[in-house]
Amino acid sequence: MAIVRILLVLLAFVSPAFAQDGVQDLAAARDAAKAFKAYVEGVAKKGERPDLTRPDIAALLGHVFDLDALAALPPAQASDMGWLMDWTDTANQTHKLFILYGMKPGPQPDLAALGRNMTEYGDQYAVAMSFMIRGMAREAVAGQLFWAQLPAEQRTRIREEGFVGFRKNSAVYILTTVCAAIQGASKPANARLVAAALRDTRDVWAGFLLPQDRARVIAELADLPKWAPDEMARADLATFTAALQAVN
Repeated sequence: MAIVRILLVLLAFVSPAFAQDGVQDLAAARDAAKAFKAYVEGVAKKGERPDLTRPDIAALLGHVFDLDALAALPPAQASDMGWLMDWTDTANQTHKLFILYGMKPGPQPDLAALGRNMTEYGDQYAVAMSFMIRGMAREAVAGQLFWAQLPAEQRTRIREEGFVGFRKNSAVYILTTVCAAIQGASKPANARLVAAALRDTRDVWAGFLLPQDRARVIAELADLPKWAPDEMARADLATFTAALQAVN
């Protein structure tokens, strides 16, 4: 039954109706995410491990973390915030299904299971992080446009705190991603993929991160030559850091 559902979802994706439009891309991502979740749950019931290289499963993930569709979108607008947040949330929940797969609950993280997943699913994790960084950067642009167009009376304390929280959480996410997806990458290509996403979105983050958070990111990345595993990844991270330093 799960295989039939996956095939039906994939068949829907080939329809010409799915143009390069953000709302339709979100719909495709949601459908793919649901089918992927059903697959993972079915595998778990059998006591097996997900095979993310299986063509139909790889295709599902390709629709959730659709970097080409994201890149093909027109410049961000304030009205993009709703569907953009839904898409990145869908992507975030989907990558957790495989990177946290099989981890035992408890007060301490199951590092053995996490390490196995990072090794086995490292390629997919790198793509997911590249998508998340780029998607969140687009959110940052749309969010700033949304805030700028709000009348003064609609700039409530709750909205302001939410916007500031997004800016602060972005810095935390970037640092976490650097550590997990670049420092912990088992393949140079994966480290390069994530570092390139930071390089390409550097101007967005340089202007969006709060001053104290920019300083923190700069400080954390100061010794990157000591731990970044790949020369190209180090160069891209250095370019990213330089953009933050130019603002600070």
